[in-house]
Amino acid sequence: MIRHIEFLNLCNFRDVGGYATGDGRTVQWQRLYRADSLGWLTGDDLTTFRALRVRTVIDLRHPFEVEKNGRVPDSEGQNYHNLPIEGRRWDTTPYTEDLGIARYLANRYLDVTEDGVENLRTALETIAQADNAPVVIHCAAGKDRTGVLTALILSLAGVGEDDIVADYALTGLATERFIADWRRRHPEAAMWPGFGLAPAETMRLFLSDLAERHGSVETYVTEVLGVSPATISELQAHLLTE
Repeated sequence: MIRHIEFLNLCNFRDVGGYATGDGRTVQWQRLYRADSLGWLTGDDLTTFRALRVRTVIDLRHPFEVEKNGRVPDSEGQNYHNLPIEGRRWDTTPYTEDLGIARYLANRYLDVTEDGVENLRTALETIAQADNAPVVIHCAAGKDRTGVLTALILSLAGVGEDDIVADYALTGLATERFIADWRRRHPEAAMWPGFGLAPAETMRLFLSDLAERHGSVETYVTEVLGVSPATISELQAHLLTE
């Protein structure tokens, strides 16, 4: 099966299937996708997107981002949910070279787990419903907010930490294109050193910190987000092979 799906205007669209779980099952292909902004879909890219037969789009961006940069076209007919999970606007001020990019990003992801409780719960409950699949979850780059939600999903499905980290780090294949696109749009602006980067250590730090705070990802999801064990079982039932 194909993990990376090529688009002309999107840099980071990929299938989350194929990862093995601890109990011997596998995440099914063509059930869950992660992506950068679907507001760029046009022309031949719409043909590629339609071939995936996506039923549901979960857009994790702020409403102002949707208004500025567009959303998946209404004409495509998906169930569309705008569920912003980033409560604090992105701020690079806390970043220092001593802190490091991985630690800085992991701290931002922990902020999301505190600020995005209601919409993270809604997103997981939506993805758990088999009738909503295939689902695409996305933000602006498909890296940070999408990375947090994808990590929660894969962890709940029983995928091991190494594979969750590896899946996150695949965004690094799009980094060069992200940077080129940004420089083309902002030729005079300074770029912060971590722009477009997805170092594997970021996700490892995030998962470790989340477990340290709450005991496990599943405990965080059930006790903080309020997702029921039945919903987690439902998610596993349709995302995983028998």
